Amino acid sequence: MRRGLLGRVLGEHPVGAVFVTPYVVFLAAVFAYPLGFAVYMSFHDYFFTAPGAIVERPFVGFDNYVTVLSDPAVRRAFWNVLVFLVINVPLTVVLALGLANALNAAIRWRTFFRVSYYVPYVTASVAVVGVWLFLFNSNGLVNSVLGPLAPDPSWLVNSKLAMPTVAIYVTWKQLGFFILLYLAALQNVSKDLYEAAAMDGADKWKSFWNVTVPGVRPATTLVVLLATVTGANLFTEPYLLTGGGGPDGASASPVLVMYQKGIEQGNPDIGSAIGVLLVIAVLALALIERRFVGREES
Repeated sequence: MRRGLLGRVLGEHPVGAVFVTPYVVFLAAVFAYPLGFAVYMSFHDYFFTAPGAIVERPFVGFDNYVTVLSDPAVRRAFWNVLVFLVINVPLTVVLALGLANALNAAIRWRTFFRVSYYVPYVTASVAVVGVWLFLFNSNGLVNSVLGPLAPDPSWLVNSKLAMPTVAIYVTWKQLGFFILLYLAALQNVSKDLYEAAAMDGADKWKSFWNVTVPGVRPATTLVVLLATVTGANLFTEPYLLTGGGGPDGASASPVLVMYQKGIEQGNPDIGSAIGVLLVIAVLALALIERRFVGREES
């Protein structure tokens, strides 16, 4: 029985377990252990001490979670990231699929355009943020072009426009990666389907809607999930673009608030509670998206 159980665990080719083990160790060390330790901290009165100091950190139950959920700054941060996802995820899917479909066609300078869309994704955020600050500050290029139509206060210091501006920036910066995913998926859509659609009298739009969109549905599910997870972990963009979530927390994200409360204010137990709630919220949202976006894959 022991051999049978070991055989089921290792499979027909046990050597595969040898190659998988380093990755399993990596996941345990980088993801599983920190998450488990965060859950532990969230249920205790945890605080930083000098190295080697032995102090009591009493169990406090759900007190940290009550504190987090009653904090207006935390509730607003979760609302902000929801606004961000509502803008970012659909915009990412539509633009990435549309541009990938265009770049998959036989057009001039196709390689140049593919590289151009991918460059912002691999460029350091600090460098790209500097360009966007130049474009969207009060005296920036965008306001100069808009003239009297420019918002007042300006984009990044406007409580209603700060988070949408951050969402558009993130969409633009990460678009190249998602275009690459769709380009790979488009290679698996049979050309025979397009020929059959053309024979049935379908124009380009109907072919796109009835052949391309269903053909890349698995990629769409992946894009939606990745955009949701990366968006929920938003930190660098509001930290750099709006000076730490301004104005007055209008662009603060849960990860940014977690950093502020856990590191800057020295309350790692509160920060851990925010992180655990964020993980639960993202998992729930991902399951909902997987159910609805990928429902026709099975």
